[in-house]
Amino acid sequence: MTSSESTGSDSRAARGAVLFDVDGTLMDTVYLHTCAWWEAFRQQGHRVTMARIHRSIGMGSDHLLDALLGEDRDHDEDATLSAAHDTLYAQYWDRLAPLPGASGLLRACAGRGWQVVLASSAKGREAEVMIDALDAEGAITAVTTADDVSSSKPAPDLVQQALEKAGVPAGRAVFVGDAAWDAEAARKAGVRCLGVLTGGWSRQELTEAGAEAVYDTPAELLAHLDDSALAAPPERD
Repeated sequence: MTSSESTGSDSRAARGAVLFDVDGTLMDTVYLHTCAWWEAFRQQGHRVTMARIHRSIGMGSDHLLDALLGEDRDHDEDATLSAAHDTLYAQYWDRLAPLPGASGLLRACAGRGWQVVLASSAKGREAEVMIDALDAEGAITAVTTADDVSSSKPAPDLVQQALEKAGVPAGRAVFVGDAAWDAEAARKAGVRCLGVLTGGWSRQELTEAGAEAVYDTPAELLAHLDDSALAAPPERD
């Protein structure tokens, strides 16, 4: 996708990787997803409170539907619900905005020698729209989306796929996310995790899920890069 991807795995392996969740971590989209899912459920006759929906944002739709409707639901309805959500959410595409400091954070990490890999639970076109809105494509080495894995967060598949695209082992990577599901997926993959509060989760919740440090916003993490796990990529063994 980017020029960085064409450099080959040998040169990339010399650099560590920082893996970024996108919704709620780099993009101010968590509550837009909450509203879209609420309306999708309503259209199909399900009454699910926004508070419950919000707590499931960050999971892929497979896990989200399990959490909100139960694993014994009518699975034949899943495709209809997901399609309704996608259609409703697409109405916001031309208004999507990065969180404060998000684009600068990606550029700063790339400038310090990190490979920057986006690890999003979004699907193809939705992910492309967010990347365009971030306006930092030159800093991004690779992108992993829901289309690349069989199981989404909190399963570790998305994180593991991002590591594979970066060509680095778990010990040479750091994951940045906004939800407990991000921290849980990173922990299962053996990757260090930093949290941000822009997805609506508390500092305590993110810490308990496995984040080693939590920042208010991407802008705060950017301002404290020198004192963070992202100060510099680890030296190659």
